[in-house]
Amino acid sequence: MLTAEENELLTRVEGAAPMGALMRRHWIPALLSDQVARPDGDPVRLRLFGEDLIAFRDTQGRLGIIGEYCAHRKVSLAFGRNEDCGLRCLYHGWKFDVEGNVVEMPSEPRESNLASRVKHKAYPAREAGGFVWTYMGPSNDMPALEAPPWAPTDAAKVSIARWDLPCNWAQITEGQIDSAHSSTLHSSDMRPARVVTAEAKDTHWLRPSTDKQPRIQVQVTNYGMRYAALRRPITNAQTLDYVRITTFVAPFTSLIPPNSSYNVASVIVPKDDLNSYFHFIAWTEDDSVIGQDAWRKFCVGQIGIDVDADFKPILRHASNNYLQDRTAMRGEGNFTGFPGIPNQDIPMWESMGRISDRTSERLGASDVAIIQFRRIMLDAVARFQAGATPIGLGEPHLPQAKLRSYQGVVSKQENWRLLGASDEERDYLLGMEESDEDREMAAAAI
Repeated sequence: MLTAEENELLTRVEGAAPMGALMRRHWIPALLSDQVARPDGDPVRLRLFGEDLIAFRDTQGRLGIIGEYCAHRKVSLAFGRNEDCGLRCLYHGWKFDVEGNVVEMPSEPRESNLASRVKHKAYPAREAGGFVWTYMGPSNDMPALEAPPWAPTDAAKVSIARWDLPCNWAQITEGQIDSAHSSTLHSSDMRPARVVTAEAKDTHWLRPSTDKQPRIQVQVTNYGMRYAALRRPITNAQTLDYVRITTFVAPFTSLIPPNSSYNVASVIVPKDDLNSYFHFIAWTEDDSVIGQDAWRKFCVGQIGIDVDADFKPILRHASNNYLQDRTAMRGEGNFTGFPGIPNQDIPMWESMGRISDRTSERLGASDVAIIQFRRIMLDAVARFQAGATPIGLGEPHLPQAKLRSYQGVVSKQENWRLLGASDEERDYLLGMEESDEDREMAAAAI
């Protein structure tokens, strides 16, 4: 449970809000590369931290993320012409390049030299891992853009589903790092089975456990945290544990425990205080990853069927109870009446309200990771406001491409804190000292 003041600090990202200022010091996965795939293609509306922006790819393939409203008379550039290495406003023909320079101003006399005195809002844009990234913080603090954990090499195969949702970023992130809910909410799609490891089928996933009461243990890091959900496996429960390790990489990414076919990640980016972009990602470094179209079909997030071209849900929304199928719920194999893992999560997140009220919650032992997430982000903001380096950017710095999640059945004697770690991550984790105080404070907060 948080105080009202803490909840405001955690959730608000617009304007001068401290959390938004912290997030702006990171490269932001703003939109999918597919949305601006074609040079001189359609401009794309984008909103980040309450700012209305336009993304486009120019004639030479360069990416631009600029303010939506023309510097002249504030007309929306979403209607503009993307041509000849610039985005031209329809109203008077002013044209802006990817850096916000006015390269043509046909409505003004050449001798006025006005174009050289106008600079339009523009943010740097780069591509990696299927996303267009932008940096919205002070230019002198701009870090290098790293390979993301879901695309550690150029050979990685990545499939991404995206939703534009009417709720705050923090409650979505909490859903992504909450392992306990998967045994109930996703029980029809993450089915217990006598398998040796989690498996991916065409229509559902399998897991080797029926245990709905995971024991949560947290390992705080300087980039976020790793935590284990320890469950009894179906076989040999006396000597073995089924371990699912989730890695939270502040401020946007959660690495979900993988299955035998592909890795899973989620990325949540604040659109503003009340809306967020949610991405669900499947990836591998070989050819086993599910394809983009098949992944979106599996997630029930197909463009033109489930979501529109702007990734807003078409069929399922609060006004029709997300088309929950009560008849299917009375049968077998459909616990929630919602098809697809993300569509089971979305009503949960949205029904909390645009910003969840955390002042009246009743938390339990399965919520330790949620408590730690809140403490990590609130502490990160406090340190940032005091002049410290933003979370995840300080030393010792572990590149995000080296971070992993994990799942597997192991001996009860195994040290889960090193499971699934890359060599570089293992060295980093061995250099850390586990904090008894962190665990005690988290337990006391329940």
